[in-house]
Amino acid sequence: MAQGVSWIAPAGQRGLVLSAILGWVVLIGSGCLSTQGQGDWGENAAWPVQGPRLLKAARQALFDPQTWVPAAGALVFAIDDWDQKVSDWAAEHTPVFGSQEDAIQMSDDLWSLLQAEVPLTALITPSGSDPETWALAKARGLIVEYSAIAVNGLGTDRLKQGTDRLRPDGRDHRSFPSGHASSSFAHATLSNRNLDSINMPKGWRRACQINNLALAGAVAWARVEGRAHYPSDVLAGAALGHFLAAFIHDAFMNLPKDNPIDVAIAPLEGGVALQVVLPLSSR
Repeated sequence: MAQGVSWIAPAGQRGLVLSAILGWVVLIGSGCLSTQGQGDWGENAAWPVQGPRLLKAARQALFDPQTWVPAAGALVFAIDDWDQKVSDWAAEHTPVFGSQEDAIQMSDDLWSLLQAEVPLTALITPSGSDPETWALAKARGLIVEYSAIAVNGLGTDRLKQGTDRLRPDGRDHRSFPSGHASSSFAHATLSNRNLDSINMPKGWRRACQINNLALAGAVAWARVEGRAHYPSDVLAGAALGHFLAAFIHDAFMNLPKDNPIDVAIAPLEGGVALQVVLPLSSR
């Protein structure tokens, strides 16, 4: 059995992604998702810890292209002084953000946006058939995800202290790796993992996930244009952030294989309709 829930956006919002997001928030606030879903996001998070799962998560995170490609890129930039050349060119021409000051500001703004998306996507995932189960599952899942963020922050800080690299602008010796880049890619990875737990149209999911990676990449490049980091700093940060977030999430979330929520969005003459079909709990 399934239960359908619909929300119609005003005509002025037709075609906007924002209308779907607002409708989703309305559904969450009304308790529709928390009381009728059969999902298990976060329900088995953190415990039990399984050795084979740890090893599998570590291997997959290490050999994920989102880890080794930027890591390899960081090594390439160490060849023939490319790091310094690209850093000087980007800071001088600022081709994307227009000025070093705007680049630094945008890196902070986009970073904040990615930070906000992790709890939002976590709340959207299905987590139990009653409010108490839902709340406990969310708490357990968010503990795992914010533990990943904390570990990434600690690891980044330790590497900064150990490498003692001078920033391009000369203000301190905390250039490698980039904290903005590692944190942005860690948050993007966790948000993208959360999106995988929502049974939404594949095209929408992929577009959202690519957008998250693009935002994280923009944060990283902004740090180069702002003369806060060298290219190798942000590439190493991207690799570190993705690896740690992917490893901890996959090792400790213990997610189910199936997703119980179907989402449909369709234009109407009077606006946009958002329909959510939720299987009734069989427990």
